[in-house]
Amino acid sequence: MSDPTRPDLELTLPARPENVAVVRHVLGSLSEALDVRPELLHDVRLAVSEACSNVIVHAYRDAEGLLELTARALPRRELEIVVRDRGRGMGPRADSPGLGVGLPLIAALSSAVEIGTADDGATEVRMTFALDEPAHGGDTVAA
Repeated sequence: MSDPTRPDLELTLPARPENVAVVRHVLGSLSEALDVRPELLHDVRLAVSEACSNVIVHAYRDAEGLLELTARALPRRELEIVVRDRGRGMGPRADSPGLGVGLPLIAALSSAVEIGTADDGATEVRMTFALDEPAHGGDTVAA
């Protein structure tokens, strides 16, 4: 019997821009197993890519670090994806190369999003996607 608290997918990669494509590819394979609609897969890939990009841009400014991702199918036909880092987190950055639309985009594409710090000190972006409904603006919760 499977453990409902254990992720269906665990992925740890160096936090480098080229690894965002690896994450997107892995999500495509996971979506096949969960029978995710193509339009929802697009939203999942975009939201998760934004979260991964935030790790790359904000968490490890002056050093290399790891990008961690877990994914789990939840009982109510939901997909939960957590992107985490063990760097500086996602604080404001005056020299940020982005436009500051990543988190609002993630919230718009997911059913719910939580941003916070895990028990082990890692910064987490926890996204939930309803597999049976079109993606819509999610609730953002700062933990």
